[in-house]
Amino acid sequence: MFCRNCGKELSKEAEFCIHCGVKAYKGNKFCNICGAETYPEAEICVKCGARLKKIGEEVSDKSRLAASLFAFFLGHLGIHRFYIGKIGTGLVMLILGIIGWSTVWFFGVGLLFIIPVEIWALIDFILIIAGNMKDKEGKIIKNW
Repeated sequence: MFCRNCGKELSKEAEFCIHCGVKAYKGNKFCNICGAETYPEAEICVKCGARLKKIGEEVSDKSRLAASLFAFFLGHLGIHRFYIGKIGTGLVMLILGIIGWSTVWFFGVGLLFIIPVEIWALIDFILIIAGNMKDKEGKIIKNW
C-alpha cells in the first residue's frame, strides 16, 4: 500500500503516512497500490489498472449484517438508521411507524403512514445488502 499524498510505501495497517502525516487514503497524487504518479481526477491507475481509492471511500466500522437485520425486522421503526448514526431520519421513521401502527385500526388510516415507511425500509435494506449504504460520517458500510 502506498500513500496517495506522497507516494511512499505504507504498512497495510497504517492509518496515517509516517512520511507526510496524512491519512492513508487522503490525497490524489499517487496510486495506493503501485505508488505511481496519477492525475488528480483519475479513477484508475494507468500503470497497474487498480481503482484509485477516493477520500470519501472510507469504510465504516458498523456491521453490515447487524444493519441489514435491523432493517429487515425493525425497519418500520427506523432502528437500522439509529444503528448507523442517522438519528434524525431514524426518528422520522420511528414516529411515522408508531403513528401508522396505532391508527391502522381506524379505517386503515395508518396505512398512509405504514406503506411509505415500509418502502423506505425496503430500499434501505437493499442498499445495505448491496453495500451502498453510508453511515452518518459518509463512510460506506461494507464489512459483514
